[in-house]
Amino acid sequence: MVKSQQLKVILLLLVSTILPVFALQTRDMHMHGMDDTDDLTRPEITHGISKSFHWVATIFFLFMVPGMSTAFSFAKKTHTAVVLQCISGIYALLEAIVLRFPDGNGEENATSRATAWVALILTGLSLFFGMLSSGTKLVISNKKLNKFASKTGEETLNKIHSYLSLFSTIVGWVKVCLAPVAMFGFCRDIHTGQCLAHGIMGSSFVFYGFIYSMVLQIPWLRNSNSGYSQDYIDSWIMCLYGIVNTFTEHRWGREDWFMHDYQHTAMGIIWWAGGILGIYLSRNNKRTFIPSLLIIFTGWSMTQHAQRLIISTKVHLFFGIVLMVGGALRIFEISVLLRDKRSAGEILSFQYLAPFCLVCSGILFMGATEEQVTLVLRLGADQSAYILVAISGAFLVYFWILVCLDLYVYLAQEQDNVGFLDQYVTSRKLPEGPVEFELEGDALQNQIDARSDSFDM
Repeated sequence: MVKSQQLKVILLLLVSTILPVFALQTRDMHMHGMDDTDDLTRPEITHGISKSFHWVATIFFLFMVPGMSTAFSFAKKTHTAVVLQCISGIYALLEAIVLRFPDGNGEENATSRATAWVALILTGLSLFFGMLSSGTKLVISNKKLNKFASKTGEETLNKIHSYLSLFSTIVGWVKVCLAPVAMFGFCRDIHTGQCLAHGIMGSSFVFYGFIYSMVLQIPWLRNSNSGYSQDYIDSWIMCLYGIVNTFTEHRWGREDWFMHDYQHTAMGIIWWAGGILGIYLSRNNKRTFIPSLLIIFTGWSMTQHAQRLIISTKVHLFFGIVLMVGGALRIFEISVLLRDKRSAGEILSFQYLAPFCLVCSGILFMGATEEQVTLVLRLGADQSAYILVAISGAFLVYFWILVCLDLYVYLAQEQDNVGFLDQYVTSRKLPEGPVEFELEGDALQNQIDARSDSFDM
């Protein structure tokens, strides 16, 4: 037993140290230098306090409050969810009509504006279906709406409300991420493509970390006996994403090839190729290391992407290392810690590391655009300070993910109702068929006497 524990520790140390060292050894020598900042001037920040307060308010009302309402909605606590959505709906209305995130020239980009309206529409729709589901008099008093609610059914209305609440939270996340972009005037003209790539891929890693956390944190998912393992689903997603990435990152036959085209297209190829192998190995509810290995290869490729600015290259390097460590920790968890089982019953503290690495790498990648790191240089900071601030944000995002998941689990278990995930429940299933039992002697006589007394007038 002691030797087994020592072997696990040795494997973990190898996994968590060799990969980053390998990535560092392969970087160019110019990484030891610093960017020339002589031609850069400090940015003129106007109304910094009010803009910061506005952004914090947006985080709270368009992301955190919708996150809580989503947890209440999926746990079928619709009345509380509707109250929370009324609060976020009022702020969404103000955000769409009155409030702005202007840049130095007093303008806000169209994407940020459009996102505010999308958030308002989704919040309004989720609020409407929540009122229908909960039977609010304000809505049900209308005969047509009452007829529609009766015909649709409470269960269907609750599902629609839950998913609309989830989409509202996702749009709130997008709005929170676009606010700094709008305030600093980023992502315009030639920078739009880079911003889209970093925003979409970074958010994908954050969402991937959320999925891992959800499967880990919710007991009836963690201990379910469903016919598909998490690795099987991951392999399908990676395979499909790789196919799309292969044929969309470059216009085949219509333009010349450049280095970034080769890099992104090759990443798509390895994802669908590895995804096919992962699908095969994880069939019949088996575990496999392939999705985690693809994450490691993706992280390594990011460490090799040389950028125009040294600080940008260093941020990409650290992002790649975190991604590699996350994939390696996931392999260690599946193959060594769980020994190819679905779960260990209870949550082990080690299991939180891999999802956090995914969330952390996503936040880092979202903040690694050329305009953002140039702003860091203009402020007189370096990559170490910037990376630490980004990781701090990752800690807070991961904290809120776990809080919302714990809230959902608490609410669902409180009323013995797991909402939309009830098909995964295995431990709560009632025994099939009639259950026979007998009462012996005095116990049977007491039951008969009690029933006889209950009919006495």
